[in-house]
Amino acid sequence: MACDVALMARARRTGESVFRVYAWARPTLSFGRHEAARRHYDAGAITAAGVDIVRRPTGGRALLHHREVTYSITGPVVPGESLAGSVRRFNQLLLDALRTLGVDAREAGKSHALRPEGAACFAVPSAGELTLDGRKLVGSAQVRQDGALLQHGSILLDDDQGRVAGFAAGPYRPPAPAASLREALGVRAAYEPVRDALMRVVAAADGARSPGAIALTPEEALGGSPDLDDALTRFRDAGWTWRR
Repeated sequence: MACDVALMARARRTGESVFRVYAWARPTLSFGRHEAARRHYDAGAITAAGVDIVRRPTGGRALLHHREVTYSITGPVVPGESLAGSVRRFNQLLLDALRTLGVDAREAGKSHALRPEGAACFAVPSAGELTLDGRKLVGSAQVRQDGALLQHGSILLDDDQGRVAGFAAGPYRPPAPAASLREALGVRAAYEPVRDALMRVVAAADGARSPGAIALTPEEALGGSPDLDDALTRFRDAGWTWRR
């Protein structure tokens, strides 16, 4: 999360766009930027389950990051392009990559918006999110600040989202079963093939001749940027995580 925020800060200064793909070292519950986590989640139950906790810089509701492929897109806001327009543009990259794997994902149509509390991210697909057979496959959210944007998304390899209900501190709307690449692809559902498909599609869209993934730590990617230091301080702070 800190790396993504630092990349957004760099995009604001340099005009550079970055497509990043990563996985999680440990199961981690992330809260949406404005989610009222203190009222709805039990920190003790989360910790006892061996799950880490972080608050996203993007919006939405609680999401368990575990068996998934996570992406982020940072870059300058295109003049005149609406948030919905940029989401559609990024969705096309995701759809193209998924279809090269044999997954016929689709954009969700209109839906009833949920408040960012009392329900999991994968409870229902929001308009424009990617689904498979009507069930949510990719959860995405975008934030814009001072001319730069950050979009996060989680592509489920397996559906672990039902665990989120076990961390609730009170009444909770459990998520419906989500779609997953394991369901669609069987044993072929693994992090590396999905990562590589995403990288190939993005590289082709950018006109790169030699598409490929480069493994970098956040520190290597940002070269000791003070933006990363500042962001790490924020995201390691329990006061930020539980600020609401």
